[in-house]
Amino acid sequence: MFFFDPLYLLFALPALLLGLYAQIKVQSAMGRYSRVPAGTSGAQAARTLLDANTLYDVQIEESHGFLSDHYDPVKRVLRLSPQVARGNSVASVGVAAHEAGHALQHATGYWPLQIRTGMVPVVQFGSWLGPLIFLLGWLVSGFEPKLGTSLAWAGVLAFAGVAAFAIVTLPVELDASRRAKTMLQRYFMIDQRGMAGVNAVLDAAALTYVAAAVQAIFTLLYYVFLLSGFSRRRR
Repeated sequence: MFFFDPLYLLFALPALLLGLYAQIKVQSAMGRYSRVPAGTSGAQAARTLLDANTLYDVQIEESHGFLSDHYDPVKRVLRLSPQVARGNSVASVGVAAHEAGHALQHATGYWPLQIRTGMVPVVQFGSWLGPLIFLLGWLVSGFEPKLGTSLAWAGVLAFAGVAAFAIVTLPVELDASRRAKTMLQRYFMIDQRGMAGVNAVLDAAALTYVAAAVQAIFTLLYYVFLLSGFSRRRR
């Protein structure tokens, strides 16, 4: 029989509230600065920044979905959502410059990006299988305590990779935004008023990664707290 554990709210609620606040900030900043013209499209800005850093081999493609922008270090492709690639706004240029910042990280061997890229298979495994293994262990522990506890801890360990990935992502994203702001100013691609908009958009986006890290850490702590309490009761 399954029941809702009120204790979960203690761990989950702060991260959920922070995530909601971050999403509101992103939507507000994107909505506001998508109406401020920048004089160039996101795709054109990204191409200019890439070429200025001799990254001629990095291709730019359109992706599908709102804010689906990302850099693929394996294929060396910068993918921009249609709103960003075609958008002639401060918000579009800011997001495109951020993704160009990731390409520059890759080109310069920025080690946190290398670690994050290497962790992708672990995260794909742990994000869905970790909680399932934990739940299986929790159920099995009702009639096989030692086996169930071992399985549950294995699930916790698998999910720990997700939390580690979220933590490593923070410096990667913050550094990409820093590089974007520096490049936009260095190459005089945007004026002071526009830079205020870029700062607002990228700072709001950074907050979403903080929220994701907090959520992953708190979820991991909940699993550990739950399992530790169960183990003590079994002694």
